[in-house]
Amino acid sequence: MACQRNEELQELLNEAKKVANEGKVASYIPALQRENPDTLSCAIAYPDGQCISAGDIQKNFTLQSISKIITLALVLMDYGSEHVFHKVGMEPTGDPFNSIIKLETSSQAKPLNPMINAGALSVTSMIKGKDATEKVEYILDFVRKLCHDPEITYCKDVAISEFTTSFLNRSLCYYMKGAGVIHGNVEEIMEVYTKQCAISMNCLQLAIIGAVFAGDGICPVTQEEVIPKNVARICKTFMVTCGMYNASGEFAIKIGVPAKSGVSGGIMCAVPGRFGIGIFGPPLNEIGNSHTGMRLLELFQEKYDLSMF
Repeated sequence: MACQRNEELQELLNEAKKVANEGKVASYIPALQRENPDTLSCAIAYPDGQCISAGDIQKNFTLQSISKIITLALVLMDYGSEHVFHKVGMEPTGDPFNSIIKLETSSQAKPLNPMINAGALSVTSMIKGKDATEKVEYILDFVRKLCHDPEITYCKDVAISEFTTSFLNRSLCYYMKGAGVIHGNVEEIMEVYTKQCAISMNCLQLAIIGAVFAGDGICPVTQEEVIPKNVARICKTFMVTCGMYNASGEFAIKIGVPAKSGVSGGIMCAVPGRFGIGIFGPPLNEIGNSHTGMRLLELFQEKYDLSMF
């Protein structure tokens, strides 16, 4: 997909970059610390295959938690909603994304939703494949189909960095395995999960995935259905209720579109029936969302009235 530079979008980008020094690049995953906090880029992909952009949209970054919405779509397609939601709930939580407290206080030890780490780990445990390598390739094949790009892969440095420091996520897995919520080898689940989070792409590719969800599962590049309409609907609903961590309610009021963020600084938006947005801005706010990306979306909302509400 060709992407044209847009001066109006660049002006909004320049305005949003003014708050870059108010955020901090993620440091708890060592490989993410190296990102330049002044980086900010954005692509907007339309259903007809057109695209506009500003900033260095070819700069690659890892999906991190944005991958949660992709693996959710994949297991829903493979198993159906009844099976999936037997293992993970549908309710928002006001707790941090890596919290263990709701597992301890729930009678079933079932994660509240697929967008928190516990829920995403439960979803990852359902990915098809005989071993971690096959499961990761299965996820990658799906992402490549969504982006219409066979070159998509994961960043080995980030995957290793995450795998060796994911002590809390291992705790979540072992807790859920002890309660019978997940099955299988915890280290294998962790390998798949950390490589899933380390899938690398640029803003244009992320905007195309956003456009797939915005267009009820239709890829804007090929015009083929890559996600069933009902699965796209479920995913967009989770993006609204849980996609921006425990700031999702505020985001729904201020911006009002389905979105998913990651601690690398990525944000994917799916504006229903209109377009997909891919943003990369590494400095994070205290919740874990891109600070400059959030400011850019606030400027979008002021100028273009994005809200679906």
